[in-house]
Amino acid sequence: MSSTITAEDLPNIFANDIKVKVAGIDCDGILRGKVMSKEKFLGIATKGFGFSSAVFGWDMQDMLYTTNPKIAPAESGYVDFIAVPDLNSFRRIPWEDNIPFFLVRFVQDGSPVSADGRNMLKSICDKLAAANCKGMAGVELEFMNFQTPSQDGYTPAGSQNPDLCAFLDKNAPGALRPITGGSFSYSATRTVPYKKYFYDIFDTCAEFNCDIEGWHTEGGPGVYEAALKVCDAADMADKAALFKLVAKSIGIEHNITPCFMAKPIQGEPGSSGHIHVSLCDLDGQNLFARETQDPNAPWADAAGLSDLGRQFLAGILEALPDIMPLFAPTINSYKRLVENFWAPVNISWGLEDRMASIRIITPPVCKPGATRFEVRIPGADLHPHYALSVILAAGWRGVQKKMQIKVPPVSAMKETNTHPALLPNTLEEALKRFNAKDSVAREILDGEFVDFFTATREHELRLWREAVTDWEFKRYIETV
Repeated sequence: MSSTITAEDLPNIFANDIKVKVAGIDCDGILRGKVMSKEKFLGIATKGFGFSSAVFGWDMQDMLYTTNPKIAPAESGYVDFIAVPDLNSFRRIPWEDNIPFFLVRFVQDGSPVSADGRNMLKSICDKLAAANCKGMAGVELEFMNFQTPSQDGYTPAGSQNPDLCAFLDKNAPGALRPITGGSFSYSATRTVPYKKYFYDIFDTCAEFNCDIEGWHTEGGPGVYEAALKVCDAADMADKAALFKLVAKSIGIEHNITPCFMAKPIQGEPGSSGHIHVSLCDLDGQNLFARETQDPNAPWADAAGLSDLGRQFLAGILEALPDIMPLFAPTINSYKRLVENFWAPVNISWGLEDRMASIRIITPPVCKPGATRFEVRIPGADLHPHYALSVILAAGWRGVQKKMQIKVPPVSAMKETNTHPALLPNTLEEALKRFNAKDSVAREILDGEFVDFFTATREHELRLWREAVTDWEFKRYIETV
């Protein structure tokens, strides 16, 4: 990937190619794209091409929204947006014969489409750049891996024709088999039975400019965790979305299905999508770090944080209850956010506290340049562009308003036997906070986007309410 590609460079880059692949990212963080001829791409590289607005008018199963997402309403006939290739997102896809690949941004009538997370994150990053700073981020994605069955299950004959969707049409999800049983975090041996798959993902990510910094087993059957190498926040969001593409694509070659649900199996730990974030100046100096420990800090946990870092933290803490749908966007997300499963359920923070919603990492537990916050609420089902956008926007609001931290750290609460306020624990409750007229979300995000995303999640809630689950059927069929 080059940061200096221009349209004039493309003919040379494509000298030995006949086709190009492009993709945008929908509101569920899913890549939607196509392959086009090299000649076609060269003709639209700067001005863009038509791409149906239906990608923001239907859900992850291509069902048109039953609510009214005003960004792509049915009465519009799902007119085309203009998809403009981001030339600096150029990569080649190693598992598809190195076909050239570009991400796009969606535009309508000359203006960025507010539902496009890449547009949203670019906007907040531009605001930070105007203040001579930039966001840095790292994302850690946990995910469960299942053996992929055929339509007829786990039979020797069926192994040649894997089809998980057809299998689930006839079988309960509980019939799926994780690639390994039990739970063994940081195991040195659990990866060996599937070592080709395990190392193919790591090596392919390096080829695909989606570098993994740490790669290991996590809690739960067949669970891996990838810590993506820290970089500029906008690049990190792209890489988090593309990592899922890598894992799923490599999984197909090994008859393995990676699952990024927040809570795939009842009784097991969920899969997180922790986000590490910091601000630095344009010379790379960490703006959250304090040169020396502050003996007059309001709490010892914040003694290593700069004033700007404390303001940024205060902004996130105040916003948390109102921005939850961008950290936990699905019905299933909230099955992970329960007590005693290493997932935060309240408004809390603390120095090196992995039970808090926001773990702060400062000297003396790290070097000054590594000072950062780990936002531990998001699950693996997050939309990385939405989540990073709202973290940066909420934190920057705290800086602009010079906010003070109003919530004591967990360590101080333990001393006084007090308890932190709870976060919304259902999508329905979270949406009410998110969509309220006085919501922090409406202050820091485009109002059109808030209306749109609310409509998409209300659609999700409607489908869920109408669904008859296995649990209900087993519980009531003989007793009611």
